[in-house]
Amino acid sequence: MTTLGLVVAEFNRPITEQMEQEAKAAANAAGAEVYDTIHVPGVYDAPLAADRLARREAVDAVAVVGAVITGDTDHDQVISDATAQRLSDVSLERDTPVTLGVTGPGMSAAEARERVENAAKAVDGAIDLVSELPDATE
Repeated sequence: MTTLGLVVAEFNRPITEQMEQEAKAAANAAGAEVYDTIHVPGVYDAPLAADRLARREAVDAVAVVGAVITGDTDHDQVISDATAQRLSDVSLERDTPVTLGVTGPGMSAAEARERVENAAKAVDGAIDLVSELPDATE
């Protein structure tokens, strides 16, 4: 059984709450266990939480979910780019799959609500990576 860590951004909580439910339902449907869920203020804060989960021996992969809504500046793009890069770094540094189920940038709240299923895709991707990647000790 695959054991997952889940990181959920609290910013835009009406959307991310639905994403959290989608992620947990996808894990359950796939026969995976969500070992721990860490809630963080926003997606920019997710890499540290993902790193902490990836360090745990019991965690096979980490899925990160959140919603970045566009504003009047390029802030959403900056946040999304920085977060994606750091999550990729965590995955490589910890040799643990870390998947990105973050909607945005460049979308409205309505568009983000239409994409809550991205959380399930992140969980499915994490499970697929665990099953497809050879063990590092092989």
